[in-house]
Amino acid sequence: MPTNFPDDQQTDATAAGLCSFVDASPSPFHVCATVAGDLTAAGFVELNETDHWPSAPGRFFLVRGGSLVAWSTEGAGREAAPFRIVGGHTDSPNLRVKQHPDRESAGWQMVGLEPYGGAWLNSWLDRDLGISGRLSIRDGNSVQDKLIRVDRPILRVPQLAIHLSEDRKGVALDPQRHVNAIWGVGTSPRSFLGFLAGEAGVDADAVLGWELMTHDLAPSAVVGLRDELVSAPRLDNQGTCYAGSRALLAAVDDPGEAIPVLVLFDHEEVGSMSDRGAFSDLLNSVLERIVLARGGGREDFLRTMAGSVCASGDMAHATHPNYPDRHEPAHRIEVGGGPVLKVNQNLRYATDAAGAGEFALACDRAGVPLQRYVHRADLPCGSTIGPITASRTGLSTVDVGAPQLAMHSARELMGAADVPSYAAALAAFLTPQE
Repeated sequence: MPTNFPDDQQTDATAAGLCSFVDASPSPFHVCATVAGDLTAAGFVELNETDHWPSAPGRFFLVRGGSLVAWSTEGAGREAAPFRIVGGHTDSPNLRVKQHPDRESAGWQMVGLEPYGGAWLNSWLDRDLGISGRLSIRDGNSVQDKLIRVDRPILRVPQLAIHLSEDRKGVALDPQRHVNAIWGVGTSPRSFLGFLAGEAGVDADAVLGWELMTHDLAPSAVVGLRDELVSAPRLDNQGTCYAGSRALLAAVDDPGEAIPVLVLFDHEEVGSMSDRGAFSDLLNSVLERIVLARGGGREDFLRTMAGSVCASGDMAHATHPNYPDRHEPAHRIEVGGGPVLKVNQNLRYATDAAGAGEFALACDRAGVPLQRYVHRADLPCGSTIGPITASRTGLSTVDVGAPQLAMHSARELMGAADVPSYAAALAAFLTPQE
């Protein structure tokens, strides 16, 4: 596995850096805040969608809820300079707080939770859980968002004792009845939202809305005999959020003729049908406004889009050593083996030959190996933002990722060497050579 990439494709991405990123970002809103902080430190300016955008070249980003778009026009000289886009998503499967969370059962104080996305429910049992997300707070006659994060072990979803299981081989978890959390004892329900309001420093009656989720409190770690692995929550898809943001920062320091763009969507795990998901107008509207701010018109925007390419980044399935039969023969994917190109004949991934060629060329320029993934034809294949982005924008799109195990578990595993190689490939993709 190469560790010395060409000078123009180096990023500062490391396995330890990914661990720090994940631990700082327990919710999609915190992912955006973490990336925004790194961008601001690198000279990016945050724009508001309701404001006029500057016409001068520069580095910019915007945040819409749990989604973020960032770009630089510093190196875009020609009129219809194409976009080079790296996409990802900020959300991960987890357990989220219900609208009426307070309950009592058998003398236990409970918090009502429900699964978000395809959470592998058994992996959330018997873990110390914190809470994160955002609150909508009354501020006079207006509403303000406030990020909240509680990193104390206040919640726990207990497993059923093996002696109470019918066959001692495990239990089937009902998402309605079996994933509610304990947070105390007693027969008079406590106010969970009142507790969170106190943590946020506001009155309980000022809380008008919330998007709250649990997160595992065990810190991310570089593990293995020779530190070859990363053990962390939310690698799907914060592995891409981290690698993509480091790739963008490397790309803007050595700009080419293309306009590098990073887009991180929320709500991929539940279908992307929201105001800030991949099905929304977010990416299209931002790209058109970039062209308009540079003095172009509708025709210029269409010309720009026709020459642009998107790499949809999401994590990929490494071949599982305990279940090798669940993988397509002759398509073994190795942890530490480099970025993964994902292809599906039924378009669960958007990759076609042209897109595959673009990403293969980027990997070659970055000096990293490329792996090619195909899902078993007799197992249902998951999807990602790639097909949605391609259909909503008309962009040539390629689906890529980094290999991992235990996808959708509360705790996932990937190769430490894949962190810098993934970022290097994305940086090369963002800076094509003429």
